[in-house]
Amino acid sequence: MKLGRAALGLLLLAPLAVRAVEPISLGLALAGVLTGYIYPRLYCLFTECCGQKRSLSREALQKDLDSKLFGQHLAKKVILNAVSGFISNPKPKKPLTLSLHGWTGTGKNFVSKIIAENIYEGGLNSDYVHLFVATLHFPHASNITLYKDQLQLWIRGNVSACGRSIFIFDEMDKMHAGLIDAIKPFLDYYDHVDGVSYQKAIFIFLSNAGAERITDVALDFWRSGKQREEIKLKDMEPALSVSAFNNKNSGFWHSSLIDRNLIDYFVPFLPLEYKHLKMCIRVEMQARGFEIDEDIVTKVADEMTFFPKEERVFSDKGCKTVFTKLDYYYDD
Repeated sequence: MKLGRAALGLLLLAPLAVRAVEPISLGLALAGVLTGYIYPRLYCLFTECCGQKRSLSREALQKDLDSKLFGQHLAKKVILNAVSGFISNPKPKKPLTLSLHGWTGTGKNFVSKIIAENIYEGGLNSDYVHLFVATLHFPHASNITLYKDQLQLWIRGNVSACGRSIFIFDEMDKMHAGLIDAIKPFLDYYDHVDGVSYQKAIFIFLSNAGAERITDVALDFWRSGKQREEIKLKDMEPALSVSAFNNKNSGFWHSSLIDRNLIDYFVPFLPLEYKHLKMCIRVEMQARGFEIDEDIVTKVADEMTFFPKEERVFSDKGCKTVFTKLDYYYDD
């Protein structure tokens, strides 16, 4: 009887969801209910299942962060401890919420990819990992009420199908103020909201908001002759939350998510230096199957632009464009 009601509920949900930003797959939802209820182990031999990598390896996550993310000692530590600790907790009190801040090309999207890949085999392509881009999915300020309804429906439907869902919100600094507050009930300390538990879900927010403050701190350390690794999270995190909350051009402007302390970690991504760009280039060469050519590494890094204008300390685009510049040297 419970199985029948669950399947019926999903059928009723589906017509509404197809109008949402990214409609829930009826086939996926029913498969999660029917096959997961009847033949879970057999079914999961042939397709990806919710929470497939239940035993997330802290060591594997750390290896990925160490070998693929450069110049981000703060982000590495926070992400490693937060994600591994959350996944290993059988009864979390609330969903894990991470807000990643920094300039373009510093690694925010890359970290989201690493997290997804360490939880699901399909990574960002998994049926249980959902990406929202503010300018793509929520373009019109006049439609905020509609977007709020769609967002709640989408999250509720997917968490109903898989409690260990991951939601990534990119371009939070371009999101219309007030929209993200629609998901506040799902991030709070509730066992259930309308019969659905969100406590094992993960929400990741990506934003450029606060990047100026991060750069100021990093530059102050550099000018005083200190190593960037000496920067502590306490030097950044309080200012980041205040900056995001008070930024009228940010999706977090006066947001209840910050006001009610529902963001677990504000994670700063430092601007990258010349040496970090070289590290990115070498890794990309290896990923493409090429031997590392230090002459090309130097040429690509030298083509990048840096700031401040006089000191030229930090890359203004991070590692984001070094990959396309490599195409020039390896274009057949």
